[in-house]
Amino acid sequence: MRITFILPGRGKNPVGGFKVVYEYANGLTQRGHDVSVVHPALLYIDTPLIDYPKRLAKYLQVKVDHSYLPTSWFSIDPRVRMLWRWSLDQKHIPDADVVIATSWQTAEWVANYPKSKGRKSYLLQHWENWGGVSEERLRQTWKLPLQKFVISRWLQDIAVDLGETAEYVPNGLDFTRFGLDISIEQRNPASVFMLYHEQIWKGSADGLCALEMVRSCRPDLRLDLFGTPKKPADLPSWIEYHRLPSQTELRALYNQNGIFLSPSWGEGWPLPPAEAMQCGAAVVATDIGGHREYLEDGVNGILRPRKNPSVLADAVLQLINDPELRITYAKRGHQSIQQFTWTCACDRLERFLMSLVKP
Repeated sequence: MRITFILPGRGKNPVGGFKVVYEYANGLTQRGHDVSVVHPALLYIDTPLIDYPKRLAKYLQVKVDHSYLPTSWFSIDPRVRMLWRWSLDQKHIPDADVVIATSWQTAEWVANYPKSKGRKSYLLQHWENWGGVSEERLRQTWKLPLQKFVISRWLQDIAVDLGETAEYVPNGLDFTRFGLDISIEQRNPASVFMLYHEQIWKGSADGLCALEMVRSCRPDLRLDLFGTPKKPADLPSWIEYHRLPSQTELRALYNQNGIFLSPSWGEGWPLPPAEAMQCGAAVVATDIGGHREYLEDGVNGILRPRKNPSVLADAVLQLINDPELRITYAKRGHQSIQQFTWTCACDRLERFLMSLVKP
């Protein structure tokens, strides 16, 4: 098959949703399919003309320096066609058997493509109610005549509520990139790792507040924080910040910490907690649909209500003060996460896409 993925921008910096697409691009290419990944300079279908000069300048700059590629954080199979395009107008899109939108903005373009661009599909990784989009506009993209597939059961439920059908294709994980290097028992029980993100719904402020509470009870607490933004100016000196760590550095950080905290208010299928489980950290996370894809409270981790730093603090303290419980959850998590492989994910997606192009 000829398959085209339509991404909502550049892949220069690590983004979980982009990583999923790149994994699929690699996996489907290795199965003999012809895969293209399109990155646009002009994303919105209704971009005002006044914005065009600025966008055009950026487009030309990136066309020269190739900064749309994920060179620093992801290895793309050289057979994948990585394309930088001015916009997502049909004239910039290669002909294919299947074309896949990957965000609400890209879905609006894909819905208008001619048949030559392929059967129209839509990879839904979140309810993307951020960035100023209205709930109604977002809802309408879910109801476009595109063949939908989702990464989580909770997203599938949204589709059903909207009167739509969506294939369930859970994410996979790369077990060559992340794994257990330092034994779970040998780790500092008072060491925590967490993602820092500037989007409020990622819950970073809640996580930091919770860990301040933990530190008031356990002054020996140490926290490693990682993310793509610059180090926050007001970050306390006891917190170590790692900006844009390499895959090797990230694996080491997952391995050297006993606990991973994920305080997000909403996730499609979050990769960092799953990667932490691959590397042997016990996970404390908010009780949201994305986390429930692979975490079960009291079985292989701890789930607590979102937007509630005090209950997250209590859960982290529980694991710090009860090493045997931390070890139990970490071991169970490490074992249970093994089922999510990219081989299984690509199997599911390939079957779904093949069903779309059957005569």
